[in-house]
Amino acid sequence: MFESVAKLDRHIYCQVTQIGLRHGLRPLAKRISSTGDGPMYLYISTVLLLLSHQGENFFGLALAAFMLELPLYFLLKNSIRRIRPCHAAMSDEFDVQLAAFEPSDKFSLPSGHTGAAFVMATVVFLIYPDWSVLAFAWAAVIGLSRIILGVHYPLDILAGALLGITSVYLAFPFLAS
Repeated sequence: MFESVAKLDRHIYCQVTQIGLRHGLRPLAKRISSTGDGPMYLYISTVLLLLSHQGENFFGLALAAFMLELPLYFLLKNSIRRIRPCHAAMSDEFDVQLAAFEPSDKFSLPSGHTGAAFVMATVVFLIYPDWSVLAFAWAAVIGLSRIILGVHYPLDILAGALLGITSVYLAFPFLAS
């Protein structure tokens, strides 16, 4: 069963990366992926803290969730040690594409960019629900961009999303008053 799931994961990865290459989506994917870099979350949270009446709740929940998500991310990534698709030697059945850039490490599960994006999207859902569809769509597109860039498999993205969402829900009871 695990082998069938792994094979499907690789197949979807190859399909998505091929579509990205065929349609020249890598430059766009790189720009989208960069919106999920860490500093952006601090900027958004700080602006909301200063300008919104719910900003303190947003900032506190995001901070608490990231305090859970980041150590769990590092623990999982360094325990599972799944090699990134751009570095993996797959059979000839799968066409491996080089990454659009050299990733910061060689392990792929879970996706840190996706985990962080889903932390933010889930915090938006809980604090600013009117913006949640946009936030979750943005988080999903960040995950998709990571596949197009050749640095993550689809299951890495799913694991990152679950990690991000779970981290917020674990942190939430401690901040709810």
